Amino acid sequence: MTKLELVTSQLVSHLERLSNEAVEIQWITAFAMKSGVKKIIPFLQQAAKRGVPIKLLVGDYLFVTQPDALQLLLEELSSAEIRIWKSGGTSFHPKSYLFRGTETSHLVIGSSNLSATALTNGVEWNLIAPTSVDAEVFEEATTQFLKYFYAEQTVSLNKETLAEYRFLHTAANTKRPISPVWSEAEEVEMTVGPILPQQPEVAETQEAYGASVSPRPAQQEALDALDNVLAEDYNRAMVVLATGLGKTYLAAFFADQFKRVLFVAHREEILMQAQQSFKHVHPDRTNAFYNALEKKTDADFIFASIYTLGSQYHLDRFEKDTFDLVVIDEFHHAAAPTYERLLNHFEPKFLLGITATPDRMDNKDVYALCDGNVAISIHFLDAIERNWLSPFRYYGVYDASDYSAIPWRGTRYDEQELLQLQLRDSFAQKIYEKWNRHKQTRTIVFCSSVKQAVYMNDFFQRKSVRSIALHGESHPKERKTARSKLETGELEVVFTVDLFNEGVDIPKVDTLLFIRPTESLAVYTQQIGRGLRIAEGKSHCVIIDFIGNYRNADLKLAIFDPKDNMTKNNPIAPLVPTLCEFNLDLQVINLLEEMRRKRAPRKDLLVTAYHELKKEAGRRPTYLEFHLHANTDSKIVKQEFGSYFGMLAYANELTTEEQQVWLAYKSWFLEVEQTAMTKSYKLVVLSYMLSKGTESWLDSTTPKEVAPFFHSYLTERDYRMNIDWSGAQGKRLRIYDEKKTADLISQMPMTKWSESDKNDVVSFENGVFKFKLHPSNAEREPLYNWTQEITAYRLHAYFERKSILSAKN
Repeated sequence: MTKLELVTSQLVSHLERLSNEAVEIQWITAFAMKSGVKKIIPFLQQAAKRGVPIKLLVGDYLFVTQPDALQLLLEELSSAEIRIWKSGGTSFHPKSYLFRGTETSHLVIGSSNLSATALTNGVEWNLIAPTSVDAEVFEEATTQFLKYFYAEQTVSLNKETLAEYRFLHTAANTKRPISPVWSEAEEVEMTVGPILPQQPEVAETQEAYGASVSPRPAQQEALDALDNVLAEDYNRAMVVLATGLGKTYLAAFFADQFKRVLFVAHREEILMQAQQSFKHVHPDRTNAFYNALEKKTDADFIFASIYTLGSQYHLDRFEKDTFDLVVIDEFHHAAAPTYERLLNHFEPKFLLGITATPDRMDNKDVYALCDGNVAISIHFLDAIERNWLSPFRYYGVYDASDYSAIPWRGTRYDEQELLQLQLRDSFAQKIYEKWNRHKQTRTIVFCSSVKQAVYMNDFFQRKSVRSIALHGESHPKERKTARSKLETGELEVVFTVDLFNEGVDIPKVDTLLFIRPTESLAVYTQQIGRGLRIAEGKSHCVIIDFIGNYRNADLKLAIFDPKDNMTKNNPIAPLVPTLCEFNLDLQVINLLEEMRRKRAPRKDLLVTAYHELKKEAGRRPTYLEFHLHANTDSKIVKQEFGSYFGMLAYANELTTEEQQVWLAYKSWFLEVEQTAMTKSYKLVVLSYMLSKGTESWLDSTTPKEVAPFFHSYLTERDYRMNIDWSGAQGKRLRIYDEKKTADLISQMPMTKWSESDKNDVVSFENGVFKFKLHPSNAEREPLYNWTQEITAYRLHAYFERKSILSAKN
């Protein structure tokens, strides 16, 4: 690091100078005012024209950020990535400006937010620190920035999220105005508080690496499944293994088939643990890290932080074919903006995503990154039945707190108002009594916030319980010591905030206590996994779960029921493995039944999922995007609406002209959506017709004309061929023969579709196949586009379903 520079006025001139020299710009500010955005737009536009990647993160704390400021950023910096930090009531204070240069990079850290006053002549102190391009401090700063930028608390700024923020901003400032007079130059400072996102902790690997290691049963099953995937010519797959079954070791065993491997994770501790696992399996192969502190590129195994390698600057150091295998750990974290850049850059022979999050929970979007291909899925209940994980005894305890009046801030409850419910001695006393009644020897308690963890720890210590509160701000040595003491029994209880969600290996933990609303079903699943590892002397894990009228309370129990065993006669309690117990307070049963009666019907749930996805995308998602990314099961669309576009009509998402197309061609869309598909043939024929384009796709065709496309589509991927041409006849068709292929098309998709068509829109007569549709010029394009959307979705879902069935059988 060279000379530091203190800037007490006119920071904007320094930001302009550094922007003109930068090859990468990353800013994080607590809030933005329109007056400040006007100052920085001209030189950021110039940087954008030079192709400089620009990322801006702006906070929503107390709704000080002006909607007009965000709108100006959105309109004038269309190529920049801009995200909003959804604070949920927790203070958010950073004011940092990072500029990567060709020879020198710069960190600007101080007091100035994006307002005209702060950037020009206000009383502000800012420090400019020049560094070498790859200086450790600069790399650490960019790593921290990206952790915030892509955190779960952020959303992409687009027209949809801007409209939502504008509404919340108006409501918040009507209810609790920050100032009686608003002007563009005004700024309001907020109370300083902890803002660090909670960091998961990973225990160090304790095994001695002198002896060789071989796959455990679950790992061997997964390896066999991956071998089948390779044989079927897939180049991407996801493996879903319950926590405790050894996902990292699975990756290490699988890596034996590849020369150069890239292992990507979102936490340094996970990378360190992965390196140890790979060294255990492959003691003679080289390995290195590519992260904020180390950037080696010449080892057999590279362990990379997504927050470092996710930068285009670092990606450009690697050729696209550098790695034969790319492994993404905790695959449910593969948020599109971070991982998409990396996945678009590399062209490995195979991409492997590994996760413990069940496929029905919050993070369905991960399927998009592996082309919907799940090699194998082993739920924690399956693992318990096979004696690979510990059984559990679940106690659903009634929480009388009223959560209905607490504002929901995007992904979580408003922290300040939630604390008013939680920090009560009467509530703490009930928690202590239930814990004391059901506990065993070692307990992890999952809390909502640092303040709740500290408060509950003080309460338990006053009861002479050996406990400690750990969170993201705890010193690493304190965390490590606490883990050791919990393992040996010196500690009975650890109160934590999302610290032990992933990668923690403390097998002797035999009690889990949940005293927080379940805001994410995926996180809840990860947390339950913390207690299910098998250990000597451990017969089962006790799960004590406080359930109140919070969001997801009536949905969370579905994670114990992956096979949909809950019925009308047993709508609340799932059927769990024989060695497990599931107990609910009568008040909990009554509460959940009441919540289910009041919950919006499935149609409205689908529409809600659609709007959430639309906000993230900033536009209307396609049918396939809805299937891959939405927080719901797309199969319900057909059950409730008949078609995706029927759902859009119900949700008032179609224009007047589109409504007319929907009504005029409803029978056609329902036919494409619902026509039976024991094989993919009908939709492959339709895909051929669509391939001719908007103007010609309705022209009649013949089996002979379709034959080359039909054969090519089903043989260009082994998995398609193996699924639909698996029998003796299918195997004979794998070698192209025009007559045999045309005969198959004539006898099966064309004849059967025309015979089964009840709406008289499909015709196959005298060897000529056609759709009896006659759109006007105005109708032609939406009719074509919507038909194409349904076709793409149905073909993807068909092969995905067949592949998943194979993975589970």
